[in-house]
Amino acid sequence: MEPSLAGAAEGGDRFRASEHQHVRYNPLRDDWVLVSAHRVKRPWQGQLEKPPPEDVPRWDPKNPLCPGATRANGEVNPKYEGTFVFPNDFPALQPDAPEPDDNDHPLFRAAPARGVCKVMCFHPWSDLTLPLMSLPEIRAVVDAWAELAKELGASYPWVQVWASSFLPNEASLEDRSQRQHLSQHGVPMLLEYAEQEARRKERLVVENADWLVVVPYWATWPYETLLLPRRHVCRLQDLSDSEKDSLASIMQRLLIKYDNLFEVSFPYSMGWHGAPTGSYLEEDCKHWQLHAHYYPPLLRSATVRKFMVGYEMLAQAQRDLTPEQAAERLRSLPEVHYKKRPEEV
Repeated sequence: MEPSLAGAAEGGDRFRASEHQHVRYNPLRDDWVLVSAHRVKRPWQGQLEKPPPEDVPRWDPKNPLCPGATRANGEVNPKYEGTFVFPNDFPALQPDAPEPDDNDHPLFRAAPARGVCKVMCFHPWSDLTLPLMSLPEIRAVVDAWAELAKELGASYPWVQVWASSFLPNEASLEDRSQRQHLSQHGVPMLLEYAEQEARRKERLVVENADWLVVVPYWATWPYETLLLPRRHVCRLQDLSDSEKDSLASIMQRLLIKYDNLFEVSFPYSMGWHGAPTGSYLEEDCKHWQLHAHYYPPLLRSATVRKFMVGYEMLAQAQRDLTPEQAAERLRSLPEVHYKKRPEEV
């Protein structure tokens, strides 16, 4: 049974999303998130941590990812000068793993899992993150992503730096929900969603001619964002050169805003979701729309993070700050990185 939103709260107050608790539907995952907007007013007495150190050395021989450094398996990195991709020395997936034995009971099922894992270093300097890189340097990262997607996608159905012989859970969920939406509405879900968000504006963070970034209506993480192309495109390797250029630009703008929010190198997990590859390249995947998820954990400051605990782990996702409030905060931030602002006299 689906939750419903009443027009008035208890006591006759009219419902306001910025003040009253409610649940929101995530059509990509076919689940719901609890929005407890009133909790933003509570005093914070949770975990505090020291901000990460900002004095990261440009080159550190003890850092196994640096050019010329020796990794744990004895391999020596080349003295690379741009984006560098190499096989993970301790991969979670290997291409030649044996198959599990036959299942002897439906409650104890196993299936083959094969694949490869890559590591990508965006830049040879350890103290340079994406928002501080130049647009040509970010474009090189985009090109490396697209090349990996094409190379590994020739053999594997799912590629996300890791490539696997199976569709992972999140990919399977999104495949099913997007297929159903196209069947019922005649338009790819996220293409329609991007058009709606571009018109509504309230959750829009940044946009350009080819892309837009929003805090999704159903966001779980406080400053979660969704990066979407404006045209229908299924896979990263299908982007044109001009779309790759504008992608580098909008990524830089978003990540500068992230860093400027709390004036810290903003932590996040990010990944691309696009139509499956491998054998799926011969199938009709027009229900898919390429997109990238950004999941940052910071909540109130550089030292206060959101954790998925208790209710979130045992019931469903929950957030305090509304997506509209998060988008407004990000949108209002300058697009000049705080480290590059003129010194105040």
